[in-house]
Amino acid sequence: MSETGFDVVEVLKRLPHRYPLLLVDRVAELVPDERIHAIKAVSFNEDFFQGHFPGAPIMPGVLQIEALAQAAGVLAVESLGLAGSGKLVYFMAIENAKFRAPVTPGVLLDLKAEFVQKRARVCKFAGEASVDGMVTCEVSFTAMIADAPE
Repeated sequence: MSETGFDVVEVLKRLPHRYPLLLVDRVAELVPDERIHAIKAVSFNEDFFQGHFPGAPIMPGVLQIEALAQAAGVLAVESLGLAGSGKLVYFMAIENAKFRAPVTPGVLLDLKAEFVQKRARVCKFAGEASVDGMVTCEVSFTAMIADAPE
């Protein structure tokens, strides 16, 4: 089953992140238990562009990975039925991160993540970020499902 077209309001129902660290603006496609394609609209008004780098703004690679992890978090929440459960998806490991091209203001960053392994408490993902079909970042990462702090 494929679900398409969720906006940021629906993303906010699935992730605990809020501005300025919410890095998923919408979900283009979600196939539960398999994959997600999400979008981040990269605006010149992003806080990080003030210092990275003045005169030559580039989205930090670690934020590309965070955006991919947030997209994977939406996938996990949907696939594991975690919405409203009091559980969160936490980063555990980042592996094989590769940065292929810079991400600059004014682009739509495509975020694609898929399950590599899915268990009740630990999930592994493969992620790829791109702009207009050009890969900007590739990464494998692991996340843990745990109770939200009180």
